[in-house]
Amino acid sequence: MSRNTELLIVGGGPAGLSAAIAAGELGAKVLLVDDNAQLGGQLIKQTHRFFGSSAREAGIRGITLADEMRKRVSKNKENVKVLYETSVVGFYGEGEAGILSSETFERVGYERVVVCTGAVENSLNFENNDLPGIYGAGAVQTLMNVHGIRPGKRVLMIGSGNIGLIVSYQLLQAGVEVAAVVEASPSIGGYLVHASKIRRMGVPINTSHTILRAIGKNEVEGAVLCRLDDKYQPVPNTESEIRCDCICLAVGLSPLIDLFQQGKCRMVFVSELGGLVPIHDTNMQTTNKRIFVAGDASGIEEATTAILGGQIAGAKAVESLKGPSAESQKIINDATTELKNLRSGTTGEKIRWGRERLVKEIEIC
Repeated sequence: MSRNTELLIVGGGPAGLSAAIAAGELGAKVLLVDDNAQLGGQLIKQTHRFFGSSAREAGIRGITLADEMRKRVSKNKENVKVLYETSVVGFYGEGEAGILSSETFERVGYERVVVCTGAVENSLNFENNDLPGIYGAGAVQTLMNVHGIRPGKRVLMIGSGNIGLIVSYQLLQAGVEVAAVVEASPSIGGYLVHASKIRRMGVPINTSHTILRAIGKNEVEGAVLCRLDDKYQPVPNTESEIRCDCICLAVGLSPLIDLFQQGKCRMVFVSELGGLVPIHDTNMQTTNKRIFVAGDASGIEEATTAILGGQIAGAKAVESLKGPSAESQKIINDATTELKNLRSGTTGEKIRWGRERLVKEIEIC
């Protein structure tokens, strides 16, 4: 089987949804493909309120935002077609992709594609890290906030970035005891407001510490921690045991890049953006001019920046097909301005360094 579309969007998370909304409202024929049963990506398990600009989702919960974006997509059925529980499994030649569902494999011809595949959770090397009861933070969120299942009774959180701190608070809200938050760096990685909330609830945050091994034979029964020196090496004779039946790893994300490599996009390793990412300009266009990128696949950031990047990618992809318009320019200019504001200040410093490295790579290309 085969079908054709002007714009193929891979992934129905915040970036893919916003790209589909922008492109559909600009009159493009859009095929949005997602491998889940509902659109929203990470938003469907984010019960917390967003920070950021008052003009961009601040104060709104992720689950609410996902619902609002799905409604906007469904209102434009004339231009936006959605395929659920379907995966884009590869790019074949110029302007053709393969999609796979439980029922069939199809080839899709497209003129432009926006890849919003998101990211994968990082793991951590320590003894017995394959015991049942060890989860990524995203998996814990899915269990609790989507399926209503507690992952354990007493959880040890590894990582004090925003995800680790937010999931710790959500665990507490669900009646799960958080034994401690463990952070290898000498300072907390996430916003202090998140850290303060769980500290007020009695959760210790142990900076300059790491996990050495999980304790247990058939499942997690505890963990052994130790202190780290200023070179992130274990300090002798500082080992301590902590009781827990679940270990949650919140140690970062890596962009999902397989499709960019298949599409022969040039890649570059930028540690500030989470690892290997496709080289792309401020229009979110990669070195393969048919392929645009948005969301965590372009570099690990927050949901709001993914939404803004998706708007730019969707509008720019339409402009590359139909030419610029007042409507598309407004979408792009507004989103670009807001992105600059969100990345300003000390909290956005790391991202700005990563983006500056991308600019240099573009100049080399």
